[in-house]
Amino acid sequence: MRFEFATATRIVFGPGTLKEVGEHAAALGERALVVTGSTPKRAAPLLKRLEAASVAATPFAVAREPTIDLARAGAEAARAAGCDLVIGFGGGSAIDAGKAIAALLTNPGDPLDYLEVIGRGQPLVAPPVPYIAIPTTAGTGAEVTRNAVLASPEHRVKVSLRSPLMLPRLALVDPELTRSMPAEVTASTGLDALTQVLESYVSHLANPLTDALCREGLMRAAGALPRVYKVGHDLDARADMALASLFGGLALANAKLGAVHGLAGVLGGMFDAPHGAVCGRLLPFVMEANIEALRQREPEHPALDRYLDVAAILTGDFEAEPLDGADWIRALCEHLDVPGLAIYGITEADFPTVIEKAARSSSMRGNPIPLTEEALWTILTTAL
Repeated sequence: MRFEFATATRIVFGPGTLKEVGEHAAALGERALVVTGSTPKRAAPLLKRLEAASVAATPFAVAREPTIDLARAGAEAARAAGCDLVIGFGGGSAIDAGKAIAALLTNPGDPLDYLEVIGRGQPLVAPPVPYIAIPTTAGTGAEVTRNAVLASPEHRVKVSLRSPLMLPRLALVDPELTRSMPAEVTASTGLDALTQVLESYVSHLANPLTDALCREGLMRAAGALPRVYKVGHDLDARADMALASLFGGLALANAKLGAVHGLAGVLGGMFDAPHGAVCGRLLPFVMEANIEALRQREPEHPALDRYLDVAAILTGDFEAEPLDGADWIRALCEHLDVPGLAIYGITEADFPTVIEKAARSSSMRGNPIPLTEEALWTILTTAL
C-alpha cells in the first residue's frame, strides 16, 4: 500500500475562531488583499480584527463565480496595494478567487499559461503569497484544496488553476459564519459537501486516510443537512456541515471525485446553475449507473462494498442494499426542494456537448468505473 496526503499547512476549526484571525494574519504579512463574496459588508468583523492587529486591508469583492479576467484584476489590485498576503472570506467563489490571485502574484505571465484544458497547463514556478481561507458556507471544502476553479465565459467552461503549491497556509473554519445562510443556499452547498465525501469514498483513488474522513463526513452530513435546512440557527448542525465540507475538501484533494462533479462542472460552465443543487440532482442517478456498471462489468470491484457502506450510513440500516443509498439521496433532494435540470434551460440538445466535455474533466477520472456515453445520457435524461 502506498498513498500520499497533502493539505493546508494549518487548520483551525471551531465556533468563534474568527476572533483569532488578526494574530494569524499578522504572522504572515503586513498588507492583505481581502477577497470577499457578493456582500462585502459581511467581512466587517474580519476587517476590524485585521485593523486591531495592524494589518492593512484592501477589499476586493467577487460578486459571482470567478472568471479568468477577475483573477487578473485581483492580482493587479493586490500589486497596486503592495499586498504580501491574501485572505479569502466567503463561499467557494471567494475562496477560489483568493487562491488564484495569491498564485498569480508570484508567478509571471498570464493565467492562461497555467490553466488546464483551455490554457497551456504549465506548472507554477513559485509559491503563492501566504493565503488564509475563511469559508462562510459549508459545501466546497475549497479552504483545503489545491486548485482554483475559474470560469471562461467565451469558452462556456470552468477550468482549474491547479498546483500543490496552492494549498492555503491557513484554513480558518468558524461554523458561526454559516448561520446566516438562507435555506436554499444551505441546501445547495450542503449537497455539494455530501456529494464530495460520497464520491471520494467510492473513488478508485481512495486511501485509508480519505476513507476515515469520508465515513465521518457522510455520517455528519446525513444527520445534519435535513435538520439545518429547516432550522438554520442550529449551531450543532451547522458545525457538523462545516466539518463535512472540510472533510470533503481534504478527501477530494487526495482521492479525486467522480462522474457527478465531472458532469456538474461542465453544466456550471454552460448554464447559470447552482453547483451544489446540480450535484444533488445528479447524485442518485450517477450512483445507480455506477452500481449497475459495476455489477455487470466488474462484480468483484471493491466499490460495490463501498456503496453498501454508503447505504448503511445514510439509511441507518446495516442490511441496506447499495441502491437504497441512491433512494435515500433522492428522498433528501425532494425534502430540500431540489429542481430538475430543465429549470436551468438544459435540454437534450445539449447532452452531446456536455458528455464530450465531461469526458475530459479531472473529476471524471476518479469515478470507480468508466461510464459509457449511453450511461451518461441516461443520467442526464433522468435528471432533467
